[in-house]
Amino acid sequence: MAITQAICNSFKKQLLEADMNFKQTGGDKFKLALYISTATLNSATTAFTATGQVGNSGQYASGGGLLVNNGTSISAGVARVDFADRSFTGVTLTARGAMIYNTSSDTTNASVCILDFGSDKTATSGTFTIQFPAPTSTAAILRISG
Repeated sequence: MAITQAICNSFKKQLLEADMNFKQTGGDKFKLALYISTATLNSATTAFTATGQVGNSGQYASGGGLLVNNGTSISAGVARVDFADRSFTGVTLTARGAMIYNTSSDTTNASVCILDFGSDKTATSGTFTIQFPAPTSTAAILRISG
């Protein structure tokens, strides 16, 4: 069992089939769920699963939390999407990774990407924050180049 950072294969196919909409206004809704180290998540993950998810605590509940889409952009031939940082308050939890997934009705909680934190991260009676990288052509959380 392991969490392996990856863009999900099913997401790549759904992009080509126009099943994912990252428009800032009127686009799909995306959530972020947190997982413990024994979860099995990788490029073959196709949809949100509660298996291996961290337990409910404070503001964190099964399924995670909605992400704020800051929009898409392109420069230097790289298209990218940016999400606002996501915090869960009043929590006591340990997470090893996360999944971003699409909650829009036409995608059935389809996975987008898997994030591996590299080690367990903890919050004790506090705030757990996922800080997304700057939306640059080399650092954005989701980017497409060719």
